[in-house]
Amino acid sequence: MKRIGIMGGSGLYQLEGLQVREETAVQTPFGDPSDRYLLAEYQGREVVFLPRHGKKHRRNPSEINYRANIYGMKQLGVEWLVSVTACGSLRKELKPLEFVIPTQFVDRTNHARPHTFFENGIVVHVGFSDPVCETLARAVEQAARAAGVTVHYGGTYLNMEGPQFSTRAESLLYRSWGMDVIGMTNMTEARLAREAEICYASLAAVTDYDCWYETEEAVSADAVIANLLKNAENSKKIIKKLIPAVSSSRECACQEALGQAIVTRPEAVPDGVKQKLGIFLNKYFK
Repeated sequence: MKRIGIMGGSGLYQLEGLQVREETAVQTPFGDPSDRYLLAEYQGREVVFLPRHGKKHRRNPSEINYRANIYGMKQLGVEWLVSVTACGSLRKELKPLEFVIPTQFVDRTNHARPHTFFENGIVVHVGFSDPVCETLARAVEQAARAAGVTVHYGGTYLNMEGPQFSTRAESLLYRSWGMDVIGMTNMTEARLAREAEICYASLAAVTDYDCWYETEEAVSADAVIANLLKNAENSKKIIKKLIPAVSSSRECACQEALGQAIVTRPEAVPDGVKQKLGIFLNKYFK
C-alpha cells in the first residue's frame, strides 16, 4: 500500500476527476485530523486527500492538529506527501497567481503548535538540513510545467504564526533576511513528515505581495481569497499531472530518516510510548 498524499490548502477543499473509493475518519493517538480523508484512485495510483483547514475552512493555521494530520497520512500508507499552500510573495519576480516550490524553511511560529511526535520518554533528532524531498519536489516542478503554469523552483518559505497578516515592518525584515515567500503552515508539516519518514514537498501558490510592496494594495483577505480560488484550479491541474508521474518506488533517504536519529535506547522508552508510536518505531525496535 504505497499512496500519494495531497494536503489541500486554502481554496483547495476537494479534488474533482478522481475515482473516489471512500471517505474515512481516522483516529490517532494525537487527536482528530482536520477532516475525513478521501481515498481515491487516478490513473492507477492510489491517492489520499485531506483539506488542511477542513472542508469548510473551520481551522486557522494555529488550530490545525498537524500531528494528527500527518499521523493519519502515515496510517493510511502515504509515502509521498505534496502540500498545496497559499503564500505571500516577498520578491517582485514571484508574482501573484504563480507557483513556488520552496526547498528551505525558516520557522517564526511561537511553538504553541506541537511539532514533534517524539516526547515524554523518547528523544529523536532527525536530520533536517534539506527539509523537502528533492526527488518529489522536482516531480512537482515538472508537473507544474506540464500543466502550463509559471513555476519557480527553490527559495525559502518563512512560516509565520498568524492568523493575522504581517506588519509592514515584519515584511521588510523578512525580505532583508532573503526570504522568498511567507505562509502559516508548511514548516510544521515538513518537520512531522520527516519524522514520519514520508517524502514531503510544497506547492506554494502566490496570492499576494504581502505588504512590503507599497505600489500594490496592502494585503487583504478579499484579495487573497480571489487569487487563491484561481490558484486552486491550477493546483488541481498540477496534481493530475503529478500523480501518475511520481515514482512507484522510493530511493531517497526520507524513508530511513529515523535510522540514525533515535537517541533513547529501546529498553529505556516507556511501553506506552512504544505503543503510541509503534507506527514509526516498530521497524527499528524489534
